[in-house]
Amino acid sequence: MQLLSRLIFGFASLSLSILAVALIVYGGYGLVAALFGPTDDIAGPLLNTVGYVVIAVAVFDVAKFIMEEEVLRERAKHRASEARQSLTRFISTITIAVCLEALVSVFQVSKVHVPHMIYPTLLLLTGILLMIGLGLYQRLSATVEGQVEAKDVRREKAEMAGEDPRISM
Repeated sequence: MQLLSRLIFGFASLSLSILAVALIVYGGYGLVAALFGPTDDIAGPLLNTVGYVVIAVAVFDVAKFIMEEEVLRERAKHRASEARQSLTRFISTITIAVCLEALVSVFQVSKVHVPHMIYPTLLLLTGILLMIGLGLYQRLSATVEGQVEAKDVRREKAEMAGEDPRISM
């Protein structure tokens, strides 16, 4: 079952990577078409390309995260700090992507139709909430992590010494 799970996660990761590359190519194609096309307005295609690249980076980072955590990693996370670091890296990437997409949307919408600024504003608020949530998670987990980490270290030392880890705690 573990092999099947790794194969499925590997396929999902590869699929997401291919889609990320496709987004970058599509954005680049739109930009090249605008540069050599009949229109003089290059700002829209430039912002669209930035948006596609930002989304592609976020998608690729998700694919990388899946590959590293579900396919390549030999063992489950033994320490609370390892899980916290992985989750922090993942949420940070998503937060950056949301904030960059919000900025691109602000520039696009503000030039066309100011009353439609609700979407970029909500995206910015979402990015801010993600940052606040991550900060709260970091703060709350720091205390618990210290307690759990000490227990995990004792258990690992007992396992290395060939002792029953339940007895040494």
